[in-house]
Amino acid sequence: MPFADVNGQSIHYIDSGGDGPPIVLSHGFSMGHEMWAPQVGPLTDAGWRVVTYDERGWGQTTNTEPFTYWDLADDVLALMDHLGIEAAVLGGMSQGGFLTLRAALTSPERVRAMVLVDSEPGALSDEDRAQFQGLFDAALAMGLAGEIGDMFQGVLFAPGYEGAAIWRAKWNAKPVSAWAAAKDCLFDRDSVTDRLAEITCPALVLHGEVDAAIPIERGREMADGLGGPTTFVEVPGVGHSSNLEDAATVNAALMAFLAGLG
Repeated sequence: MPFADVNGQSIHYIDSGGDGPPIVLSHGFSMGHEMWAPQVGPLTDAGWRVVTYDERGWGQTTNTEPFTYWDLADDVLALMDHLGIEAAVLGGMSQGGFLTLRAALTSPERVRAMVLVDSEPGALSDEDRAQFQGLFDAALAMGLAGEIGDMFQGVLFAPGYEGAAIWRAKWNAKPVSAWAAAKDCLFDRDSVTDRLAEITCPALVLHGEVDAAIPIERGREMADGLGGPTTFVEVPGVGHSSNLEDAATVNAALMAFLAGLG
């Protein structure tokens, strides 16, 4: 398995290789590089060089210190350096979108376009923070195998999503205490809402209609606030993990958007 030793971290990544235009995909909280599996094949078949990776604290990438989404933005840019990629389309689901926005603000010349899935630019409200902290504290005490796992599943996926069992098995294989640094990063994030207009690259914003973690209205507001040409796509009937729950709709929109980049 390839690792990039950058920013004091050892980041696990998968690179499809080839000479096609690069797209780098960043996953959501509690997930890993494999959450992009429904997109990797179609993108590769279409001639794209696809890079997926595990962010700090997830999959095979550990973390050596507390971190922020600005640090994770630096990680993705450093991973691009490691792979010899000058500029790329950056895609991100949820927290992957948080770091993608920050990468675009940090180094706009390196972000050809953005694909933001079920994400937002803002910080947690006091109400949301209290709710999610309560869920995390319950998970620490009780684990994620039973009722608390059911609740967490309800945050990440719409009811009836059959693929949830795969992710629950991954959650149960990782002690909840090991989630702490990533949880602090998520809960303590700053807002970049006031800076959205600075980001002028093309963007595709996809959002699940019944997203319980980040309501779709926030996705629409983000799309409206971005400073470049932006396409907003509502993904009907799905929750917080649109690219997993309805890959067909997401992939169709993704391919059309990328084809339009020229």
